[in-house]
Amino acid sequence: MEAVRNRLAECSQEAHELYLNQSVPYLDGPPESLQFHRDWIAPNKPCIIRNAFSHWPALAKWSPDYLRQKVGSKVISVAVTPNGYADAVNGDRFVMPEERQMSFSSVLDIIEGKVDKGGGVFYVQRQCSNLLQELPELTADVEPHIAWMSTALGKLPDAVNFWLGEANAITSMHKDHYENLYCVVSGEKHFTLMPPTDRPFIPYGLYQPAVYHQRDDGEFEVIDQSDSEMVPWIPLDPLNPDLERYPQYRRARPLHCSVKSGEMLYLPSLWFHHVQQSHGCIAVNFWYDMDYDIKYNYFQLLEALCEVTRST
Repeated sequence: MEAVRNRLAECSQEAHELYLNQSVPYLDGPPESLQFHRDWIAPNKPCIIRNAFSHWPALAKWSPDYLRQKVGSKVISVAVTPNGYADAVNGDRFVMPEERQMSFSSVLDIIEGKVDKGGGVFYVQRQCSNLLQELPELTADVEPHIAWMSTALGKLPDAVNFWLGEANAITSMHKDHYENLYCVVSGEKHFTLMPPTDRPFIPYGLYQPAVYHQRDDGEFEVIDQSDSEMVPWIPLDPLNPDLERYPQYRRARPLHCSVKSGEMLYLPSLWFHHVQQSHGCIAVNFWYDMDYDIKYNYFQLLEALCEVTRST
């Protein structure tokens, strides 16, 4: 099995040397659909696109005062955690946030520090097309889809999500089966990215699912979801990796990039990513379902080989 591990490592190295960039490239404007598919979607490479949504009214309008006026009393779903990590491994549990129903104004008051939040980190991050489902009042300020991306893929997005949170709201390392266009309206998002070919160096475990719950005394407890199946997740924090426990991670080659207001990140399907943000960052992202083609089959083979070598 050691020979298989070494060959997997060689494949990752070849990918980095032959076609992957050492940093995330920038495009100066929205591309032509065919060119974008050829240069970025087909080779499964990320890029940051400037001036891709400079025409959105949201860039000029989405101040706290405007948002209060438009949707202040609207009740939305908010994720609350004790440490900012939603959907993340904590000890031997995969812990999901407490979901609260709050008015949009209340969330803004917390993020702006106008009220005592009573502990916890608050993050609007429900990934179920929450912009369309919970905040339709804001949809006129953005586009329903990105036309050149929809043409390149021959489909419309599966979901359009709205993100707003505190600076210490963090998305743990994971991957998605989506082609993702992530548009930062205000603030900054800080991404750690790793390509699918780095999968041999990224540890996975199976964890009992649980949820956070804040008690009346302000302390958080973890409540098991005993009727749910075990969840496969990445226990490693790329900002502070435990290299003694996960020595293979030394061979990974993460890319780091910051996406600023008015910039769009193309995050290809199956890329591993970890996300931080600046205080009060607002973003909208478009999830397009990936094509389950030969690329997906190759990744499934890679996953299987990693599992085989891990268990021996």
